[in-house]
Amino acid sequence: MEKSTLNRECCSVNVHLVEEKKGQLIPNGSGHQGVNGGLVASTGTAGPATAPGTTPQIQPVYPQRETWTRQMDFIMSCVGFAVGLGNVWRFPYLCYKNGGGVFLIPYLLIVVVGGIPIFFLEISLGQFMKAGSINVWNIAPLFKGLGYASMVIVFFCNTYYIMVLAWGFYYFIKSFSATLPWSTCNNPWNSETCIEIFRHDECQNGTIGNSSFGNLTCEELAEGRSPIMEFWENKVLNISDGLDQPGAINWEVMLCLLATWVMVYFCVWKGVKSTGKIVYFTATFPYVVLIILLVRGVTLPGAYDGIMYYVKPDWSKLGEAQVWIDAGTQIFFSYAIGLGALTALGSYNRFNNDCYKDAFVLALINSGTSFFAGFVVFSILGFMASEQGVDISKVAESGPGLAFIAYPKAVSLMPVAPLWAALFFFMLLLLGLDSQFVGVEGFVTGILDLFPGKYYMRYQREIAVAICCLLCFIIDLSMVTQGGMYVFQLFDYYSASGMTLLWQAFWECVVVAWVYGADRFMDDVARMIGYRPFPWMKWCWSFVTPCVCMGIFLFHLLNYKPLTYNNAYVYPWWGEVIGWCMALSSMLCIPVSLVYKLFRAKGSFRERWEHLTKPVWGAHHLEYMAPDADVKSLASFTSGAEDNKVIVFESVM
Repeated sequence: MEKSTLNRECCSVNVHLVEEKKGQLIPNGSGHQGVNGGLVASTGTAGPATAPGTTPQIQPVYPQRETWTRQMDFIMSCVGFAVGLGNVWRFPYLCYKNGGGVFLIPYLLIVVVGGIPIFFLEISLGQFMKAGSINVWNIAPLFKGLGYASMVIVFFCNTYYIMVLAWGFYYFIKSFSATLPWSTCNNPWNSETCIEIFRHDECQNGTIGNSSFGNLTCEELAEGRSPIMEFWENKVLNISDGLDQPGAINWEVMLCLLATWVMVYFCVWKGVKSTGKIVYFTATFPYVVLIILLVRGVTLPGAYDGIMYYVKPDWSKLGEAQVWIDAGTQIFFSYAIGLGALTALGSYNRFNNDCYKDAFVLALINSGTSFFAGFVVFSILGFMASEQGVDISKVAESGPGLAFIAYPKAVSLMPVAPLWAALFFFMLLLLGLDSQFVGVEGFVTGILDLFPGKYYMRYQREIAVAICCLLCFIIDLSMVTQGGMYVFQLFDYYSASGMTLLWQAFWECVVVAWVYGADRFMDDVARMIGYRPFPWMKWCWSFVTPCVCMGIFLFHLLNYKPLTYNNAYVYPWWGEVIGWCMALSSMLCIPVSLVYKLFRAKGSFRERWEHLTKPVWGAHHLEYMAPDADVKSLASFTSGAEDNKVIVFESVM
């Protein structure tokens, strides 16, 4: 291979012409050391040769990446993705369980040292590299396994998360009836032990006669099953006795699942131009419903007691390690860190968008929504506890238990119950829908970025989205069977667990801060947004955040408990094995990919390391990172006479 070098004293860029037998001339690379340095490697085709004496236009290797129509599209998409069901059904319960208002102290501290730094890191990395979750790690190719790991995690999330939407859609449809089907015991799915609402305190005090409930004693009444519990387990889930008994498919829920996947497909198939418009409704309307539910909730008897349970501080909780672990885990869940979708959303930003400011705005919206939702939830739960004559601790739940048991039960006690039920489940559907289709967008973006422009085909995106949705739907069929809830819990507990997200976040910080260089990346961000972020970000990426991630990760690992359902059914050993296989399928992507790349490379270990950690730049970096004079000279240098050569740019500063 013959090499010639053009050196220019006025320029900080070396241009290497490398003879190749095939391919046209491709201008690609970095150029300016002020930001990065390193070799530019690329394959692809350029535009047609131009006549001698003219200055050709630089052609990118890949098709021009689309951008958001307005920057607000990006903000709303991030809000729709990150603000989801966990903000409504998980944070309020954790706040109540871990000392009320005191929980905000560890929560806000970890937001500052962990949530915002990684949130900003993922968005800015996508914006800088203009790539999805896999190609974004061209910034340090040896660690491209991070991209594959995030793709595995988000695929699992896309697969099981939509089941919550299917159940919510089913409840939403059932809400359109004069009497809510989960409010009475005279349905075919109800058992003989079904007991409608009664006041526990009156029964215990002897002020209620047995004649109201036949010949049942207070103890028997207390052990009875509520109609909402039977509707959930006997009608919606039709749950079997274990994971080894899959049973038949619930066709009604399956149709709701299919309808939800169809909605997701048509939200995503045209890319961010259409997605950015849809989220204006799906991300904002839930706030309207939350406000309506709050206004209704605070007017109900018992609402004040419920809210006091939510915010009343218990300072003794600050000394418990579990409180801090719950705060950290919740932040990583609610901020949607480690899934690669934030990187994909950021990649559609303009190169000079102020992503630093965006990160703080989005963090404020996310955490503010979580805290606000707690007032909505606990005002209703306070009313429910008051109506039943029990302590608030007896009705406070999180997760599906809150969404499909506690809250519907409370709604059934209100006047005009179908209206409030329909509003709640419509809000639940929208909260999950935008999180779902943005997650699918992140996965599809990562897949499509793997294919160079020469493989572009018409309807490529539509086909990719269809395949993704169809594959996930087929897997989801296992979750609409009688044993489906056990499968759902396996996915929820292992595939996208706190451990997998913390492991991913730890390595993201290590690679950017210690392999690529924290100062170097801060320079990149400064080149994009026009000013240098506060050094706190660099310190967090380098020291604080990795320690927080690894500390919580080790705590989870050391305090691991086998999965159970309702604290009664213990999963069989082979179910645990399946769960750990799902968890390790993403976590092992990073070390396995690293070892494989080092093994395949040639030279000494140091040479392999230096070669594999040198960034691979995209075509857009030539425009933004090289001085204008250099770009023009390089463009004019790539005239038709050199059509069989590839230009490689390397910084010399």
